[in-house]
Amino acid sequence: MAKKEITIVRTFDAPREKVWKAWTDPAQLRQWWAPRGFTSPTVEVDPRVGGELYIVMLAGEGLGAMSGMKAPMKGVFTEVVEDEKLVFTNNALDEAGNVLLSGETSVTFEDVGGKTKMTVRTGAEGEAPGTDMMLAGMEQGWNEQSDKLGEFLAR
Repeated sequence: MAKKEITIVRTFDAPREKVWKAWTDPAQLRQWWAPRGFTSPTVEVDPRVGGELYIVMLAGEGLGAMSGMKAPMKGVFTEVVEDEKLVFTNNALDEAGNVLLSGETSVTFEDVGGKTKMTVRTGAEGEAPGTDMMLAGMEQGWNEQSDKLGEFLAR
């Protein structure tokens, strides 16, 4: 079984409550969640223990064979501490809803003099065809997504 774990740390010039809201409000999450070249037209988030997270990313034009591809993700929140921490399962699905990768993501939000230090720890594993390729792009995808969050927060 192929697996990968990564940690992404960013400090944003935004209060912790604003960064939290960007993660927990579907309208805001839709604006930054996904790597560059992708959008997230479907975002459902219920940030409470047992609540679900469902996001469908859509590959834009100019991404070669990936253009127009949908990349659904589904998870369940297992820990929620307002303005401080989100922990959720993360399952990458194919377009038919079959699990390709499964894992867990933990996001912490720390106040640092009015700025917010965000730490994302995420991992995934799977055996489906294409798993190695998905895992190989995981770190780049999370970094690009975190860059987009920073740009969103700076508006």
